[in-house]
Amino acid sequence: MTVGFSGEVAEYYARFRRGYRPELLDALQEAFGLTAGDTALDLGCGTGQLTVPLAARVGSVLGMDPEPDMLRLARKAADEAGVRNATWVLGADTDVPALGPLLGRGSLAMTAIGQALHWMDHDQLFRELRPLLRPGGGIAVIANGVPLWQQESYWSDALRGYLERYFGTVLQATCGTADEDQDRYARALRAAGYDGVREIDHRYRVELTFEELVGGVCSAVPAGRLPAPADRPHFAAGLRAALPQGPYAEDVRVRVLVGRTSG
Repeated sequence: MTVGFSGEVAEYYARFRRGYRPELLDALQEAFGLTAGDTALDLGCGTGQLTVPLAARVGSVLGMDPEPDMLRLARKAADEAGVRNATWVLGADTDVPALGPLLGRGSLAMTAIGQALHWMDHDQLFRELRPLLRPGGGIAVIANGVPLWQQESYWSDALRGYLERYFGTVLQATCGTADEDQDRYARALRAAGYDGVREIDHRYRVELTFEELVGGVCSAVPAGRLPAPADRPHFAAGLRAALPQGPYAEDVRVRVLVGRTSG
């Protein structure tokens, strides 16, 4: 089930992956009319960056992920935040049909998929989620910013060049954030019968430290390719030499595709 986000990669993910700002939670609450009587699903929840704050907007939330280490850290984050209405489920998108008998038809107000849909069969998933959603509920596909090495800046170009040399590969994956990805997902939502498919877009600017940059990179490297602990000082030193002096300004664009059920 795992896609390589285990062990230390999950630790990097919990510490360095960007979270979700209150304005995004406000937009989701408005789009689906979320109330304290609702249940939401965060599919591909990772270490709970969305699940934990979403818990305050609904009666209960399910965080579902195929990686046990991710769920362990998500549970820890929820405990530290005092969240008591989150349930953690080991599973992937292919396990969604099994939620039907467990939860019942029309039981979910929303399914959020944050920066994870590129790992899933989205056409099949959108169809299988529909019976689980209440009238007026739906799906939110969230692209939480472009990968660090795919941005339009000098430091991002330098980062990509270094990573390609270090790992001996060409980095082309957009992780579902490109325009063509969003268009494909929107067409699939409409084909699966969702209404009023639209995009919510908001942007903000942050400055990253070198430590945050390295941590963000390590959070995206599969465990089998993560530099060994003894090699990480060399990896970081090479990266520092390749990059301009920080901090590193990042223009974050959050894109949310919303598709609702009728009713």
